[in-house]
Amino acid sequence: MGSLLSAETIGRVMKANGEVLIKPIGGGSYSVAVKPGQAIANGDAIRVGESSFAVVIFLDDKSVVKIRENTDFQFVETSNTRSLIIEQGTTLHNVNKDNRKKTYRVETPVSVASVKGTEFSAFHDAIAGIDKFVGKTGNFEVFNTISGMTVNVGAGQKAVSNALGQLIPAPAQPGDYPQDPEGGIPDQQQEEPQPEDSHDTQDQKQDQPEQRQEDTRQEDPQQDQTEPETQSEPSDPQPDQPQTGDTPKPKPKKPLNLGLGVGSATIDGKLYNQVALRPQLSFGKLGIGLDLPIYIDNEGNIRKDEWDEASDIIDKFLYISWGKKSDPFWFKWGALSNVTLGYGGLLGGYSNMMEFPSVRKVGINTGMTFGNFGTEVFLSNMKEFTRGGTLMGLRGTYKLSDAIPLTFGVNFVMDMNQFSGLKDADDDTYPDIFDDFPNDKDYWNDTDGDGIADKDGGNKEPDTGWDIDADGDNILDTVDGEVKLKPTPFSLKNNKATAQGFAIDLGYPVIKSKAFSLEAYMEYNKLIFPKVAGDSYYSRKAMDGTGITVPGVRASLFSFLNVSFEYRIKQGYFAPQFFDGSYDLSRVVAEFSDAGTIIRTKEQVVLVDSSNTSGMYGAASANLFNLMSFNAAYASMKGEGDVEFNSFNAMLNLNAEKIPKLSVAQVYYQRNNDKNPFDFSNPSINTIFGYKVGYEVSGGVSLIWDFRQFYRDTGTGLEPVKQTTIETAFNF
Repeated sequence: MGSLLSAETIGRVMKANGEVLIKPIGGGSYSVAVKPGQAIANGDAIRVGESSFAVVIFLDDKSVVKIRENTDFQFVETSNTRSLIIEQGTTLHNVNKDNRKKTYRVETPVSVASVKGTEFSAFHDAIAGIDKFVGKTGNFEVFNTISGMTVNVGAGQKAVSNALGQLIPAPAQPGDYPQDPEGGIPDQQQEEPQPEDSHDTQDQKQDQPEQRQEDTRQEDPQQDQTEPETQSEPSDPQPDQPQTGDTPKPKPKKPLNLGLGVGSATIDGKLYNQVALRPQLSFGKLGIGLDLPIYIDNEGNIRKDEWDEASDIIDKFLYISWGKKSDPFWFKWGALSNVTLGYGGLLGGYSNMMEFPSVRKVGINTGMTFGNFGTEVFLSNMKEFTRGGTLMGLRGTYKLSDAIPLTFGVNFVMDMNQFSGLKDADDDTYPDIFDDFPNDKDYWNDTDGDGIADKDGGNKEPDTGWDIDADGDNILDTVDGEVKLKPTPFSLKNNKATAQGFAIDLGYPVIKSKAFSLEAYMEYNKLIFPKVAGDSYYSRKAMDGTGITVPGVRASLFSFLNVSFEYRIKQGYFAPQFFDGSYDLSRVVAEFSDAGTIIRTKEQVVLVDSSNTSGMYGAASANLFNLMSFNAAYASMKGEGDVEFNSFNAMLNLNAEKIPKLSVAQVYYQRNNDKNPFDFSNPSINTIFGYKVGYEVSGGVSLIWDFRQFYRDTGTGLEPVKQTTIETAFNF
């Protein structure tokens, strides 16, 4: 890129302290020591070392960038854009609002922040692949280049963007805005700033371990450790799951529960304050959950899009349910959580609410029993059928007789098109991550990047104009006649990748009484990923694997103590509960590199080990006199040579009703697929632990502190990643 830029002087160094070096345009190293007054040319790169800082002013509009220690970036300017391309580090920007000639951009490998006039900071952690942008005055937009998500950041707000495609807006906290390297405390910061650490800024709500009791079934050493921010799922009446002795009996349902959610939400790339009333009604077997939101922007305007069409009424129904799984007929429509087919070897703990409320999915989970036969149907999102298909599951069971209650089960699970997980806001079949015009269904390519679409909306020829240089050779197209067009973007049309599996299980209740129950079972699971010839964007070799549980037993004693045991055998490319609670987030991802953009589906990321392993799994849970509950699980899988995966998962829950002013109290620890998960003094990348504590401020209002920590391998050692969320919960 450097050789194509004109070496005009665009700015000067106002201040430089410590080690500040410049790599001139076309140069191979940082060779020029910087002093105040040093000229900055278009294409130069600057490096600020340890315990150092620099201040640069742009000559045309007097905008200023302050550069903190351990920062590298390059200055790149065109006729209408000023870009600071950051490799790593922290910068503070004061963009002159009177500048109307150029768009000011801060670019990282993960994100792009675009402004016209504002004051903000930018931080990029090159090792972790995490960005943090904090607004001080004005407004600016942050775009995640992996997922295509965009949010607006105003004064006193921040956005955290990462290489997984997640873009999370949140209110800025004291210490988020970096200290001015010239000295002094930023206006919005009234206490000593904390060390700049992107790992402390991911304000992401996490699924709690009680929803993942069977997580140790997963033998995937690449298991996702983070999940993006979501609204807490309402505690709506769920169809009963098969009674395994692991779930306490639910409390009787109230005829009316009122819930109130207060927080923020990002819709169509814009950040809104949210107030949502969520009443839950119960009429016998009929349950109805409503979601009645009001979204308010930073100017106090109420978003009307959720209330101006008749079809919006459908989205106001969070769920409609009838009966329980033990009834002859039951169903649930809308939001689904904790869906499990059979013993969960393929699909376990699935939720279609991971991106709620910005993405509202309409799923179906229903079943019917007639005689000794039983059926169950599951669809994750009916809206996806227009985009090639959705995640679906079918189950059939047959019980020999009441005298011999041996039950046969067959499961079939299929993601009809994994590419349906790619967002396409304008429904033009070109996913937002590839679409230069994600909100305009008539256009998708902009070869020269001037904001004007290529003719005919496609890639036949570029737009016309005196300033067009589509091939980037600094010679106008009207002069050299050479046009190098971008290829046609990846399209959902005629592209499909499927993931499917089937399972056979056999269960027998050996003993069934109020005092003691014992169930024995076995399960055979198969995952199949057909070959996809594909193109430069995506291809896949044929992959398959099996998981066998034989035997498996579950027992319950007086509904007080519950235990389970399984012997497992894994062969080939297989992971138990492949279709899990976070499947929608990892279903398909895009990876950007200098060689171009590629798409990877979950199995290509997760199923990296095809070795054969076998071992044991055991779990136990107990309710101690209704004062606290405890559960733990352990798995040990070994293969040929030194292949070994051990997992441990534990959680302790206090009954907050017994403790004044306490609304929730829990602590958990999880460490999967390690040789020694009990080596607490030496955590690994697979270690997760945390706690959640709620303090009841007043009746029905609680302040909840949610902390979680895991570890990331930086290449030079493990680094802790800490996530803290503070929220106010209302319950009427």
